[in-house]
Amino acid sequence: LLQVAALERQIFDFLGYQWAPILANFLHIMAVILGIFGTIQYRSRYLMMYAVWLVLWVGWNAFIICFYLEVGRLSQDRDFIMTFNTSLHRSWWMENGPGCLVTPVLNSNLAPEDHHVITVSGCLLDYQYIEVVSSATQIFLALFGFVYACYVSKVFLEEEDSCKCLG
Repeated sequence: LLQVAALERQIFDFLGYQWAPILANFLHIMAVILGIFGTIQYRSRYLMMYAVWLVLWVGWNAFIICFYLEVGRLSQDRDFIMTFNTSLHRSWWMENGPGCLVTPVLNSNLAPEDHHVITVSGCLLDYQYIEVVSSATQIFLALFGFVYACYVSKVFLEEEDSCKCLG
């Protein structure tokens, strides 16, 4: 489930050209793979590494929630953190959210040559809230994964200790 959720998020971040989330999602996918490998191979160190990654992942998703809700000094209109300040791209959900009607603004002096200005209206759910729900889901799954990784790692370490006593 963690892998599917991460892949879904990766796809929509690619569609929106949001490079910081793409990089974070890639690292998360690699960590999930290592966590699965650690579980299958009975390697508690991989599970501990996975648990540490999940703490960082929760922090990243908390930042994304704060970014899209514009908590503190964060501003989507001013900060291009998600694209590493390389472009004006936004969340894919901004133009493609449920019920959204996109209207191009012709002859606008506000946009650089390679971009277009649009107005978005009629959305059933604003893109900020879709991103927040996605990040909250990731946090929930990460907390579940953290508990799982800690428990299984503890079981593996106890089995190693009991095998050493018998040998």
